[in-house]
Amino acid sequence: MANDDSIFLGASRKTDDSYQGPENLLLRYGNRHGLVTGATGTGKTVTLQILAESFSNAGVPVFCADAKGDLSGIAMAGESKDFLLKRAEEIQLDPYEFEDFPVVFWDLFGEQGHPVRATVSEMGPLLLSRLMNLTDAQEGVMNIAFRIADEEGLLLLDMKDLQSLLANLAERSAEISGRYGNVSKQSVGAIQRSLLVLEQQGGNHFFGEPALRLTDLMRTSRDGRGAINVLAADKLMMNPRLYATFLLWLMSELFEELPEIGDPDRPRLVFFFDEAHLLFDDAPKALIDRVEQVVRLIRSKGVGIYFVTQNPLDVPESVLAQLGNRIQHALRAYTPREQRAVKTAADTFRPNPDFDCATVITQLGTGEALVSTLENKGIPSMVQRTLIRPPSSRIGPITVQERQKVMAVSPVAGQYDQPIDRESAFEILQKRTVEAQAAQAQAQSQLQGQQGGGWTMPDFGNNGPARTTRKPAAPRASNRQSVTEAALKSVVRSVGSSVGRALVRGILGSLSRK
Repeated sequence: MANDDSIFLGASRKTDDSYQGPENLLLRYGNRHGLVTGATGTGKTVTLQILAESFSNAGVPVFCADAKGDLSGIAMAGESKDFLLKRAEEIQLDPYEFEDFPVVFWDLFGEQGHPVRATVSEMGPLLLSRLMNLTDAQEGVMNIAFRIADEEGLLLLDMKDLQSLLANLAERSAEISGRYGNVSKQSVGAIQRSLLVLEQQGGNHFFGEPALRLTDLMRTSRDGRGAINVLAADKLMMNPRLYATFLLWLMSELFEELPEIGDPDRPRLVFFFDEAHLLFDDAPKALIDRVEQVVRLIRSKGVGIYFVTQNPLDVPESVLAQLGNRIQHALRAYTPREQRAVKTAADTFRPNPDFDCATVITQLGTGEALVSTLENKGIPSMVQRTLIRPPSSRIGPITVQERQKVMAVSPVAGQYDQPIDRESAFEILQKRTVEAQAAQAQAQSQLQGQQGGGWTMPDFGNNGPARTTRKPAAPRASNRQSVTEAALKSVVRSVGSSVGRALVRGILGSLSRK
């Protein structure tokens, strides 16, 4: 049975369905990442729920996305039901107690949880380009835009900041193209249209301040249990690219900000990436390489990443190789791709001579799984057919009233509810435009003064009509232009000479500069 050094997953079964022994996950290997796979309806969500419960009880904060709303029940104590009591008896789970857990609800749209925001600068050009599905040429323009923002001290906090910067780039395209390469107005226009689509899909809710502080995801309750951060993602899943980009940004921020701690006795945070195939669908190789690097190195910062998806083929092999703890629910093998998935899953386990892994994968019942975790010295355990333990919290969603009560007593209540709009690129560029227009008007006024009408003098000694003196010769066209140009160039020099503070972005956001 589980102890302070491990979490109890369930009980392995012999071929005659008799109880064989407990299957545990050692906490000191909890940061070696994991994979939970299985077809729809085989029990992945409940497995994710009992993992979150177990890590929380061990004092480890958890972050997970609730794609269908079912996971919200973890905030409420479970109810005694016959099938749960029967499962607990089968695996000899004694005592089996029902309890609620310390949950913090989050929501990018601020409807079913506390608002989650990030600044445009934190997201960075690579992830933004991925989010908006930009071409290579458009991504190049996005990188130039961020470079200009760095040089000129323009804070990119929300979408209107980025829109203003891009409009400024279009106006200065000739000047900037000579320094960094071609910046066509057509590319800028295409990016602006993509930003408009992103805004209509709810991106304006996500970009801005106050930005999410990672420390708020790593809280523990007064009784020492880790907080379970649940992201309401049922509406977010309508825009899968935004969902995947947000979780990828969060993962990269954890990698960027957390210090190295080596191999702790338990993780500092466990991060569940549900619907993981959305991260890798149509992802460029550079992005997949960076994800592999983050997964490989973030464990030394005490963070465990667990990918949850239907098919092991959804995860690239380079990333799959980094996942030491495996829980495989039933797979179907009707199509050639499904048959390959069964073979892939079976081949990744350490074989068990008591059964054929590929055959058993297609025969597992709901709540059953093939389990292999890391044992002493990080060696994968022999795969076991395991009956997963029942959860202690409620199975299924909570009501709107229950969610509101949980949010009202949340440790971050009131901290993120109201957006903040401080001076940033939008305001600075507006001010520069006004100043440039004023300087141009002043220069034009001075020019008109130089071109003012002549003067007359009476013709002394002659009783004839007053004679108009000759007007001064008008300056040449080149002289007239030089006055205006001098004023404008003065403004441009004042803009170009300001030293911009380098804006901090996550490791994925700064990929283009490396």
